Amino acid sequence: MSKGALALLIHGGTDNWSPERWTARFRAVCHDRPILLPPEAKRDPAKVHYAAVWKPSPGDLACFPNLKVIFNLGAGVDALMADKTLPNVPLVRVAVGDLTGRMTEYVVLHVLMHHRQELYLRDQQRSKRWVPKFQWPASAISVGIMGLGTLGADAADVLGRIGFRVAGWSRSKKQVDGVACFHGDGQLDAFLRRTAILVCLLPLTSETRHILNRDLFAKLKRDGPLGAPVLINAGRGGLQNEADILGCLDDGTLGAASLDVFAQEPLPVDSPFWTHPKVVLTPHNAADTDPDEISKYVARQIENFEAGGVLDNVVDRARGY
Repeated sequence: MSKGALALLIHGGTDNWSPERWTARFRAVCHDRPILLPPEAKRDPAKVHYAAVWKPSPGDLACFPNLKVIFNLGAGVDALMADKTLPNVPLVRVAVGDLTGRMTEYVVLHVLMHHRQELYLRDQQRSKRWVPKFQWPASAISVGIMGLGTLGADAADVLGRIGFRVAGWSRSKKQVDGVACFHGDGQLDAFLRRTAILVCLLPLTSETRHILNRDLFAKLKRDGPLGAPVLINAGRGGLQNEADILGCLDDGTLGAASLDVFAQEPLPVDSPFWTHPKVVLTPHNAADTDPDEISKYVARQIENFEAGGVLDNVVDRARGY
């Protein structure tokens, strides 16, 4: 019996993320399974049993009548969930060790950057001024992580081992060793009051859209060594009210921000974020995962599924992640 084909619906990819590169990867790990790009896949849609996608257009997946599983090649699934024609089959998100490790690298890098006063020091370097400031220890800084899934829990563990006082908040109750865990609307304010550096790794849902706003920033800790609190968002652009972030940076409600995601990407050239002196900006590459590891992950999931096993990391459509 021939194996059901895997269709690759990849839009906007360049270089290492181009459809052609993905085709070569999947052919290397899926053995004799047909790997089809959209023109060929849509000529005989009944043979397609699986789809691996990145930013497909709405309606792209609705034409496959025998589709069994959709694999999203990135971590965030909010764009897919917005497609009202999305087939009612399991939607699997990427959760590989490489992605987790890279996100933890990003979070730790940016927490340390603000903790060690890098914005000030680089400004002094450009001015050729030798004016060191007192440097407090990591134990003086309270870091709060919004989102205690696999990514948030791993970042919290590493930050705790460095010496930061780490807390976490999630929509539902979680327990992470060594982390003060808060959950739900009733415990959000208590979490914010103790947080000097806020790291956001939440998924984007109807409940979390624009959760990063002025009202939330005003509740963050203000009496620690940093003075004004710091925001680090490596989750989704839709989590942040960007006008509020800019206003809070300008009036001192926020002391600085590291932003990896934005409402519009690529970020328009006229965006004030590009040149704001209190912003560290990155081009949505916090967890820019090795595509080879992703393709192997998808191939293993398909093999296990066809052998009667259970798919890992299936999205709960009711919750949106």
